[in-house]
Amino acid sequence: MFRRALRTVFGKGEPVSLRTIVAASLLVALPAVAGAQPAESGGAARTPWGDPDLQAIWDYRTLTPVERPEEFGDQAVLTAEEVAELEAEAIRNNVDRVPPPGRVGGYNRFWLDFGTNVISGGRTSLIIDPPDGRLPPRLPGVVEQEADFQRDVPAARPIRYRSGGAGTDGPEDRGLSERCIVGNNVGPPMLPDAYNNNVQIFQTPDHVVLFNEMINDARIVPLDGRAHLPDHIRQWMGDSRGRWEGDTLVVETRNFVNEVAYGSNIRTAYGTGDAYHLTERFRRDGDDRLHYEYTVDDPLTFTRTFTVALPMRKLDGVIFEYACHEGNYGLYNQLSGARAEDREAAEAAAAGSR
Repeated sequence: MFRRALRTVFGKGEPVSLRTIVAASLLVALPAVAGAQPAESGGAARTPWGDPDLQAIWDYRTLTPVERPEEFGDQAVLTAEEVAELEAEAIRNNVDRVPPPGRVGGYNRFWLDFGTNVISGGRTSLIIDPPDGRLPPRLPGVVEQEADFQRDVPAARPIRYRSGGAGTDGPEDRGLSERCIVGNNVGPPMLPDAYNNNVQIFQTPDHVVLFNEMINDARIVPLDGRAHLPDHIRQWMGDSRGRWEGDTLVVETRNFVNEVAYGSNIRTAYGTGDAYHLTERFRRDGDDRLHYEYTVDDPLTFTRTFTVALPMRKLDGVIFEYACHEGNYGLYNQLSGARAEDREAAEAAAAGSR
């Protein structure tokens, strides 16, 4: 808890952001949800109005990658020995490491929170369909972007991946999360990243709110059967609509802006948001487990749909403030440092011509 509290202060600023004030106002305005009915005969706990009760803070850290590493071939599940080795290695690596002398680095290991466990059952990938645990092939001509954390890799604007950059001419050359537009791991869909892998779920009879710790994004999902927004109205986190199928909450999201793309991690982006259709499923598996699953249907990018299953654990804690802009000079320093280098290069060129 101490580490998680500290990391929200480091580099993020303590002032409360307008985004968080608005989100907090919404959450305070939600009807009281105390008094959820306990599960009967092993079934799901219920809200006072009878829906399955998903309300809690859920942690989705895991060592398990989205795609099955190639070295595992057809192996779908890790052996007990492999699980023990991976988790022991994660614990050994979970130590403070500072950049080498003369190097400027990002957060050291103290501020990171990748987790130290694979998912229950030991699958070798979060992808459960296709059966090989890999993303399906991309269609010919699909735009693919991949960042490199060690250096900027040239790419045509718009930049669609979350972290990294294609240059420093302007903020448009930086990843969407570096610009505080959308978080590293909030998607949608949600995927584990280096820290803030937490989501709090709130419910009313007519809405569900998915409130992520990363950038404190609040996705408000109507359950009243209303139609999606018109196709020409696009949003960074898409337009979500929910419904219940038995004890499973199904959330369909579409109408993403063109600049959004699916990424299997924060450094990758495939295609655009033009035809991106996401279906998420949330089902409570006992008191301290939430089954989260999503299917991507993007016929302009992938040759077929694919499905990812990410179990979440109930977190005994709170959601912390994440003020991405306030007090954060990272992007300003990147661009101002680049301008200083431009001036130095120009002065050197001028001196050499004399």
